[in-house]
Parts: sequence; structure tokens; C-alpha cells
Amino acid sequence: MDTHTQKFKIRLGLFVAGGLAIFILAIFIIGKQKNLFDPVFKLTSTFHNISGLQVGNKVRFSGINVGTVDNINIINDSTVRVNILIKKDVWQFIKSDCRVSIGSEGIIGDKLLIISQGLTEAPKAKDGQQLQSTEPVETDAIMKSLRVTAENAEIVTQQLAQIMTKINTGGGTLGRLIQDKTIANNLDQTIVNLKKSSKGLDENMTAVKHNFFLRGYFERKAKKEADKKAASQKAKDTSK
Repeated sequence: MDTHTQKFKIRLGLFVAGGLAIFILAIFIIGKQKNLFDPVFKLTSTFHNISGLQVGNKVRFSGINVGTVDNINIINDSTVRVNILIKKDVWQFIKSDCRVSIGSEGIIGDKLLIISQGLTEAPKAKDGQQLQSTEPVETDAIMKSLRVTAENAEIVTQQLAQIMTKINTGGGTLGRLIQDKTIANNLDQTIVNLKKSSKGLDENMTAVKHNFFLRGYFERKAKKEADKKAASQKAKDTSK
């Protein structure tokens, strides 16, 4: 009987010790999240929509966790006030012109508050001061915009498909130009005629140059160009 009693007492003691350890650990975790063990100062801001922000969510400044959301209150039908607890060791960096916005950890992570950097010459924020806020962009609005963009892209794709179908079947001016061999042959013949005309023009110019009455004109023109090149070369040699 004494042996059973002793085992029961040992089990009871282990159970109480384990429960006490879990209780202390829970208090430590909650206190750390709420900054109960760190000196803090308070800030506040107001939003029209907090987009799912909750008490206990993180507050970040320059990408660093510096505090937590302490309380959320509905002021009226269009305004929600958010109270923030910030660690005092970063107080000197929080300026009165800083702005507060709502972000998220990753694409689908928890919501958090983001405090933007203020001007260096701006005064330090006071304890309990209200900072200006930036309203978040709603996910529904983003999805609606993406849906409209996708619908427009689908319409453009359908129109391009119709145009390509007409071209492949010889419809329209461009389709006839591509599919009609007669037009292609006419273009080839036009290019051949242009080449022949160019060749004939060159022959006529050669004949003109050898004409007795115009030979002197072309010789003087050639001599003038040669003198001009010689003068230019002499000027370059002199400058060297």
C-alpha cells in the first residue's frame, strides 16, 4: 500500500511540475508577443479598413519587428483606431512624420503594420501620438483588376486569331497579297523592270559623258573635284 501511495505522489508531483512549466512558458511567450517584459511607448493610427489586422500582430520598421498591435477599436462607421506598442530602444528612429500602412507576411501570411521612415530633421514621435496612415489596397480590388486585364487579353487574342485566319484563307488585302500568286509575280516583274530601268539609266549617263559637246563639262567637273581633294589632303598634312 505504501508503495502505491509513493508512486501516486511521484506521478502527481511530475504532473504538477509539468503543468507549472507549461504555464510559465505560456506566460513568457505571451509576454514576449505583447512586449510585457520590454519598456515600450504607445502610438496610434486610424484606418477606414484594417483588412483583417488583429490584436497581437507584428509592427515593423525598416523590415525589423519593433512592436505589436495592442488594441483595435471602432470609432465610427468609417474609422477604426489601432493602438500600437513600440519598443523604447527604437523610439529615437520613429519620427512624427512617419506613416503607418498595413502589409502582410508573404502573399497569404498574417497581416502586420509597417511604419515608414520619416525625415531625419523631423522631431521624434511623442508617446501616445497619432501617426498618419496609408489605406491598404484591397485584395478584391486587385483581383477585379486582374480579371478585367485577363478578359481584355482574351478579346485581343480572339481578334488576332480572326485576323490570322483571314490571312491564311486569303481574305483581306494582306491575305490576297500573301496568297495570290499573280500579285507576287507582278511584284517580281516590277522589280525586274526597275533593275532594267536602272541599268538603262547608267548606260545613258555613260553615253552622255562621252558626248563631244558635254565631255568638256564632265572633265572640268572631275578636275574640280580632284583639286578639292588635293587641297583637303594638303590642309591635313599642314596641320600635322
